Amino acid sequence: MLFLPLLLSLLSISDGYVTHRTELRGLSQSQSGNYLTTSELWFNQTLDHFSPYDHHQFAQRYYEFLDYFQMPDGPIFLKICGESACNGITNDYISVLAKKFGAAVVSLEHRYYGKSSPFTSLTTENLKYLSSKQALFDLAAFRQFYQDSISSKFNKSNKENPWFVFGVSYSGALSAWFRLKFPHLTCGSLASSAVVQAIYEFPEFDRQIGDSAGAECKAALQEITQLVEQRLPSEGKALKAQFGAAELDVDGDFFYFLADAAVTAFQYGNPDKVCSPIVEAKKAGKDLVDAYAKYIKDYFLGTFGERPQTYDQKHLKKTALTEESGSRLWWFQVCTEVAYFQVAPSNDSIRLSKVDTRYHLDLCKNVFGQGIYPDVDATNLYYGGNKTAGSKIIFTNGSQDPWRHASKQTSSQDMPSYIISCYNCGHGTDMRGCPQSPLSLEGNAEKCTTPDAVHKVRQQIIENMDLWLSECHDPLRRSI
Repeated sequence: MLFLPLLLSLLSISDGYVTHRTELRGLSQSQSGNYLTTSELWFNQTLDHFSPYDHHQFAQRYYEFLDYFQMPDGPIFLKICGESACNGITNDYISVLAKKFGAAVVSLEHRYYGKSSPFTSLTTENLKYLSSKQALFDLAAFRQFYQDSISSKFNKSNKENPWFVFGVSYSGALSAWFRLKFPHLTCGSLASSAVVQAIYEFPEFDRQIGDSAGAECKAALQEITQLVEQRLPSEGKALKAQFGAAELDVDGDFFYFLADAAVTAFQYGNPDKVCSPIVEAKKAGKDLVDAYAKYIKDYFLGTFGERPQTYDQKHLKKTALTEESGSRLWWFQVCTEVAYFQVAPSNDSIRLSKVDTRYHLDLCKNVFGQGIYPDVDATNLYYGGNKTAGSKIIFTNGSQDPWRHASKQTSSQDMPSYIISCYNCGHGTDMRGCPQSPLSLEGNAEKCTTPDAVHKVRQQIIENMDLWLSECHDPLRRSI
């Protein structure tokens, strides 16, 4: 999962709850077209949707984009924000769909992330309201609030607008789960790269990286892991510093960092960024560790903008609310609900086998305290995992994306599933185009190695949306 830098405003606190925020105006990225809007709006959200007596609220940030809205009866697209700050409505393929369907686009920041935190201290106790279940009720409450405001504005007393929900990755799972749990509030959902199956041990993740890399690149990555493991006992800090990660005192954190650096290239549609330099170095007899360290500094830490402290358990234990809190927040969700423990396969692994289930469980205990562990059985029991019994949900996945093995990859009744196959089709290809990072405006697919594969799936998305939205418009055709 990608953690983006969080942008925090000034806080005014009462009894530990955030009651007001000073708005920061549009971000510079909007000027280059990366966002449809960055103008912040605010909604008073219930802190605990499951308590009959706790009525605390917090300020939750959202955005609206109305340029294509066919007032007053056009559809409303709810674009779910996930496990990072939500600084606006991204100008990806949703802008194309909004223009086609005459839709308004609204987007709600996930509780606790970015500026939408109920607390300034992120202690484990204060994180007890951070869950997918609470987030789904946030979306439902916001949907009702926004529909009421539209109805009031246009004097629509009985007729609601048709809603459609979108999400990618964890927010893709939320999109599917929203349709599952609140089918009366949306005409359908797009669940792009949706990680709906909570997985305790996830070796399929690493296997997919090997398959995506191909034989030569995979062999080079495996050799790099072996060389670093051999050198680390004697070279220690100097070796970690070579990768720009001297602060990672725990060796497991360091090896997790090394593995994720390669994952990022495949996950986000840039496989040649990692494969080309290390394969060339291997053929030329050069030091593979040097080549990989250069890739990490130039691309993973440089162009991509990742930070080693995201992997540092000392950093993850910090409870003060800062711009860097997103990694602690997502690890809490990992350690309580979904796991996705990326462990090495029993053979032919790329990542070091020492980064195992015990490493992850120890991290959860060290960062959040005794008794914190992911109850994946309960999560899958509640949502159905990849065997969900929902309806009118579109599942999409990129062929090179390791996260697709936590998604729903087979079609079932009223829930089509599509795999977009190409060399650089990764995480959220249908919405983001290629590469998936950095942003391709309007989700441009022309840099995908097989653009037609993307166009074909997008056409199927449009056909399903067209049908389901029409059924919402016409009560006689509507079926939940």
